[in-house]
Amino acid sequence: MEEKTNFFKKHLKAFIVLFCSLVVTFLSMGISHGIQTGFGNIEVTTGKFEISDVTRTDNQVIHGENGYYHPSEDANIAYKLYRPKTATKDNKAEAVLLLHGYQNDHETSAAYAVELARRGVVVLAIDEYGHGTTDVGAADRGYVSQKVTVNYADGVEIKDIGGQTRYKVLMNFSNLSFFNSQFTTSSDGLSLKDSSMGGVAAYAYLSTLEYVNPTMMAVSGHSMGTWASWSVAALYSGTPIAPRAVVLQCGELFYKSAYDSNNITFNNVLLLQAKWDEFNYFRDYIKETVNDSLLDSPLRKEFLTGSQTGDPVKWNTTYQDSDAEWALGKARRMELLYTNHRLTTHDAHGMRVAMDWFQKAFETTPLVGMTSHMKDSTLASTNQVFMVKECLVLLATLSAIVSMFPIFHLVTEIPFFKSVKGHIVNRPEKAKSGWKWWKGALITIGVAAVTYPFCTQLGHGLFPLPENVFRMTIGNGFLIWYLICIIIMLCTTIIPYFINKKKNKPNADFADMGLAREENPNKIDWKLFGKSVLVALIMVAFMYIQVVICEKAFMLDFRFIWPFFKGFTWTRLLQLLVYLPMFLLFYILNNSKIFGSLRHKDADAEGCKGFFKSWWRNALCMCGGILILMLIEYIPFFIGAGPGVDLLFSPTFGGPFMSLMIVFVPQIIVFSFICTYCYRKTGSVYLGATIVALLACWIVTGGSAML
Repeated sequence: MEEKTNFFKKHLKAFIVLFCSLVVTFLSMGISHGIQTGFGNIEVTTGKFEISDVTRTDNQVIHGENGYYHPSEDANIAYKLYRPKTATKDNKAEAVLLLHGYQNDHETSAAYAVELARRGVVVLAIDEYGHGTTDVGAADRGYVSQKVTVNYADGVEIKDIGGQTRYKVLMNFSNLSFFNSQFTTSSDGLSLKDSSMGGVAAYAYLSTLEYVNPTMMAVSGHSMGTWASWSVAALYSGTPIAPRAVVLQCGELFYKSAYDSNNITFNNVLLLQAKWDEFNYFRDYIKETVNDSLLDSPLRKEFLTGSQTGDPVKWNTTYQDSDAEWALGKARRMELLYTNHRLTTHDAHGMRVAMDWFQKAFETTPLVGMTSHMKDSTLASTNQVFMVKECLVLLATLSAIVSMFPIFHLVTEIPFFKSVKGHIVNRPEKAKSGWKWWKGALITIGVAAVTYPFCTQLGHGLFPLPENVFRMTIGNGFLIWYLICIIIMLCTTIIPYFINKKKNKPNADFADMGLAREENPNKIDWKLFGKSVLVALIMVAFMYIQVVICEKAFMLDFRFIWPFFKGFTWTRLLQLLVYLPMFLLFYILNNSKIFGSLRHKDADAEGCKGFFKSWWRNALCMCGGILILMLIEYIPFFIGAGPGVDLLFSPTFGGPFMSLMIVFVPQIIVFSFICTYCYRKTGSVYLGATIVALLACWIVTGGSAML
């Protein structure tokens, strides 16, 4: 007993940090849960429904047996459902289906879900095909062996495409199930199946809930979810449960001539347009920043007024705005938001306009005698709490990451793991400073900047990986980028080694590179590697346990706007194991280059000041290339010329991975902090590299798009 007491006293600081981090994590998540449940006024549930069990309530068959595509008999869709307690069987409420964007999941829709539910609306947010815990792959959306270039208009050029399945899926994201057959089928027998990505079945499921008024429903989506929203609205067009409003958060517009029927109509459509949208199809394929030239285009005129001719239309103006026109579903509006693509989902101005739009659409329902919960709400559209919840979840995420550090301290007090701790190799003559350090740093930064846009996009779409093994689409982009960087790092290590050996110059040994201890510098220390991996697994497992607890207790995972860390399904856990070896090798070599070969003379300086003197250099090396790309991408964009990578190369190398940088850079900065801490505590690169490889692979495989 006394021995345990002494251990506790000896490591009191570690226990205090651990306790405080857990308190911050669970308290933040508890308050966030309170916000999403309206502190008791909203019932929030998660679950799955089988597509084959859903029955359309309008008794109409449009496409397929029940009006939607069945991927398989037991295919299911994961969801999160928000039911205000005012919505009952006897007091049915309006309902909105929310559809997320590419690489997201249902929780990305939480901002809209929270604000709608606070105003009395039932909300269903789903994981679309290939995302989150829905077990239907993205390829079940369907695809054809062709692509078009602009808006699917009459006479548009149709190009044949080949290559990987995932490439065909990506090239067909804006090709929709209700388009003419020339777009939705190809001569090789391929066809689109369900461009709603499960949204059509989810809308039917929502309409059957006993506390939902199926005649007062709406749909909203972001990015990929806007194409899904168009598809849902098209399928239910002309039925009693047709969406009363369609809110597009960064959506693409299409000419009516693309539709396969003249009878398809869309009720009360609001387009939230991001001024700095990185994806050219969401800005009508123009190269520049979104500007007023769009307002004079036939496409925008047709969208707002129904005619391709006439005077230029206006931003932030509702067209066909009488109550009678709202009741007929004719209202249209384009709201210009001063934000980028990914942040549109959490733009306060866009949220205000959307809440007003939904309310107006529900108020002017043509059915006599129907009440509107949203109309009865006393909350103004400016009364918003979603960002409070989002920031609290971010705080919980960072706190959970911090909790790993005291776990490291306590675990390495176990005799078996004590050897993981060590000191940085003390060889001042091999440490870098001044221009010698900057030269190596600039090369490292330059390699990352040059390779990132090309390798990620190549891996994302075209690199011939076995798709039944490597199923993560965004993961394949990083996999190929890491592979190319590994080859470059090996070449820049091996070639100088032989050159120096030939010239009888001293070479860096494994201790210099952080791969061995100083007492045995000429062999990789595999025992140290193995024990470091075990410690890293314990640390990350401790964080994973916190995620699972938060998902079970609060129905929340660790994220900020973009998905980061969430619980695994068995399928996704297997994908983690598939991608992890390449991620681990990359981070070991990358850390060896930055922390070993580029070791600065201040790397082992003591105290907080010493840590930060070391950390900023490591962070610069790890994310400097991406920072340069961000400047190249966004400076021309912000001055109105257009996305830099689009202008320098082509839109082929823009899009997903360019817009991803806004969330990728903060991740790398956190990773550099972890690696710096671990390197200074252990004297090797193994622990930090393993932790960040696990975290990076977790982010990529935990919920993002899967074929």
